[in-house]
Amino acid sequence: MKNIWNFFTGTIRLISKGSTAYYCWIVFLLILMCIGGIAFCHQLDQGLIVTAMRDQVSWGFYISNFTFMVGVAAAAVLLVIPAYVYEWGPIKEFAVLGELLAVSAIVMCLLFVTVDIGHPERFWHLIPKLGLLNFPQSLLAWDVVVLNTYLALNLTISIYILYSLYYKREPKHNFYTPLVLLSIPSAISIHTVTAFLYNGLGARPFWNSSILVPRFLASAFCSGPAFMLLIFLLVRKYTKFRIKDEAIQKIAEIMAYAMFINLLLLGAELFKEYYTDSVHLDSFKYLFQGLHGHSALVPYIWTAMVFNITAFFLFLVPATRRNTTTLVIGCVLVFVGVYIEKGMGLVIPGFIPDTLHEIYEYSPSNTELMLSMGIWATGLFIYTMLLRVAIPILNGDFHVADDGVHSFIGDQLFLVKQESDPESEQELVRSTFGHT
Repeated sequence: MKNIWNFFTGTIRLISKGSTAYYCWIVFLLILMCIGGIAFCHQLDQGLIVTAMRDQVSWGFYISNFTFMVGVAAAAVLLVIPAYVYEWGPIKEFAVLGELLAVSAIVMCLLFVTVDIGHPERFWHLIPKLGLLNFPQSLLAWDVVVLNTYLALNLTISIYILYSLYYKREPKHNFYTPLVLLSIPSAISIHTVTAFLYNGLGARPFWNSSILVPRFLASAFCSGPAFMLLIFLLVRKYTKFRIKDEAIQKIAEIMAYAMFINLLLLGAELFKEYYTDSVHLDSFKYLFQGLHGHSALVPYIWTAMVFNITAFFLFLVPATRRNTTTLVIGCVLVFVGVYIEKGMGLVIPGFIPDTLHEIYEYSPSNTELMLSMGIWATGLFIYTMLLRVAIPILNGDFHVADDGVHSFIGDQLFLVKQESDPESEQELVRSTFGHT
């Protein structure tokens, strides 16, 4: 317990120190979080009527973001498999950063579900056996189980590895390897169960497709790695942490294959609906060309299609994939394109037209936008804190020395003595800063 407490206090000291840019970024995120908190209080006071959701469209911007973030979290498996299963060094060196991103993404998923509930104080009903959730018959119960299981696995693996490196110990393979192997099917299951929540609804033909699960996974293996690559490039540029080009190129290459599968499956869905030309085509018509004069989502989905196709060719061609500028452009295009396609482009058309063939055009309210912005800021804040601790540990700059002294990176060296005497501490200071 003493070692755990020293590790905890050391991380608190570490995240409290940083450059001016670091402080500005933290303050910016805290401001957005406060705005989101104010919006949430307003929603709690007035009820979900302050959102644009109605009886016809009962899932909106919150669930759109939830669905997208589940994919971002699941994409961590693209780093876990080559790093821990195949022991590929270039990715294994930073696989923990991907697992920490999955932790932040799952926290955001849980927050988006919480704000979408009319009475969030009744969240305990979502806990199987403790609440009134019908487990295992309910798919929603399964979603709660797999999301929290995946969160616990990634959190345990990453903290254990960082804790071991902090104390200069080799992580025990017989401890974390079974957890890693369990996290692989868990990553697949969180997006599979989410897809089942949609395609199991027979009254919604837009979602009622057997290929929705592979579509979800393919798009997840595009958007998640795109976000990771953008973060990794920033980490490599502004910190001492080294991420090899071959690792980044391998991830970009996998993204090209995943985007091809994603576009292929979407094309198969479009062919099936337009060629059969049944009444079920109405939702696709509303999304891609408008229906009875209603076309709010048309410019968004075609923007997403252009972005995804452009990014696919940028990642497919080796020359543009290896160029940092075009690589960043491709990642941004993938992230935005899949965010639109898998968010508003997936959730909203499933409700339009409704079961009475009425059309209610949904557009998120200011409350929904501000609250979602606050949740995104919360996720980025958590990930920033995790990176602030993980990167120095992985670099070897933040650890317990042989004589039991914490070493911090930065402009100063903070000395926290565990069991050393004053003379040895003075000698360490002299050896570090000089006799002056």
